[in-house]
Amino acid sequence: MEMQHIRYFLTLSRTLNFTRAADACNVSQPTLTRAIKALEAELGGDLIRRERGNSHLTPLGHRMVPFLEQCYDAAVAARTLANAVKASKVALLNLGLSCTINIASFMRPIGEILHAYPGVELKIRRGSGEAIGEMLKSGEVDLAIAGPLDETWERLDRWRMFTEPMSIVVHRDHHLARQAGVEMEHLSGERFLLIAGCEMAAAQRDYLAANEIAVANAHEVATDYDLMALMQANIGVSIMPASAPGSPMLCRPAVRKWDLRREVSVYGVGGRQRSPVASSLLNLLRAADWTEFERSPPAAAT
Repeated sequence: MEMQHIRYFLTLSRTLNFTRAADACNVSQPTLTRAIKALEAELGGDLIRRERGNSHLTPLGHRMVPFLEQCYDAAVAARTLANAVKASKVALLNLGLSCTINIASFMRPIGEILHAYPGVELKIRRGSGEAIGEMLKSGEVDLAIAGPLDETWERLDRWRMFTEPMSIVVHRDHHLARQAGVEMEHLSGERFLLIAGCEMAAAQRDYLAANEIAVANAHEVATDYDLMALMQANIGVSIMPASAPGSPMLCRPAVRKWDLRREVSVYGVGGRQRSPVASSLLNLLRAADWTEFERSPPAAAT
């Protein structure tokens, strides 16, 4: 399977116009058409139906887009990394992480970048969702990893990586951990622990309110490490994502009808030139397999 053919198809899937796709790929229309036909022959079915004024992807075409995007991004990342190894370039990488992001979840792609660019200087900035948006605007960070940002800036680019469940977490000695069949109403009146500036804070409160869960005076902390310390001391109940740091002292009781999730994305600034190291990390993050975080966490231990 040729990467050029994949690139042509991905461009065509966005434009749904052979002429515009050929122009965007800087090839002739017959060349692009032959490439699409070759790709269709290799995949065993039509990817796009060409109709006057109404070209559209087939069901197979729709299914292939995310897989081919991942394949293409991985190939680009591999090529960039190989060039970086040969060139031994020194670079600066400024990475922003929201206060609810567990960096351990992203160490494989970050580690690959650090090995590929031996001289890279990595600088990590932490902040609330609002602060992360400002860091991107000001150029303080090249890329950022966060949940949903309450930011309407038209130059903000976002690439979704995974949508993960957010579940109730308690200490193993908490009465909810010992209770069989936790219902929504059992959460009412519990002391919740919240992270100040969390991108999901408003969504969490709205979800609790929508399910008529009365929240007692909540404790607020600055980081997930502060949250873990209070949780391990059996002080209250928290709502934590699947990728959050775990502890053998904590568990996730199964709450009937509970279904709260957050979308984790990598953010950049449209139109702003990125360094090769930042571009490589972006491609690695987009090409990585995040399915382990998409699955619901176990009802017992984290």
